[in-house]
Amino acid sequence: MNVSEILSLKTIIHYFMHFGFPIVLAYIFFRKDWKKAYFIMLGTMLVDADHLLSTPIFAPDRCSINFHPFHTYWAMGVYFLLLFFRGVPRMISVGLLFHMLTDWIDCQLHHLNF
Repeated sequence: MNVSEILSLKTIIHYFMHFGFPIVLAYIFFRKDWKKAYFIMLGTMLVDADHLLSTPIFAPDRCSINFHPFHTYWAMGVYFLLLFFRGVPRMISVGLLFHMLTDWIDCQLHHLNF
């Protein structure tokens, strides 16, 4: 991976959505416990551990959605159901669903050669 790929707008958007925007979500949806919610949402990045099951582990042209086990539509259904619980399960749900949205947007930008 060269410097221009690392600093590409697509990469910057992707990582901002994974690590920066969850602060906004935490503050909007969990204002009283926004710091706790933010760190829980950061913890949901562990969902990417399923990439370790793939060969190669990282493929810049591969769309994660419905490819990796924790990025399937079935898994997203479980993440959606967690929205109906209060507290930490809902924080986890928001983090996981936003993670999936971020990866889906990344797939769309890839198809546009963005």
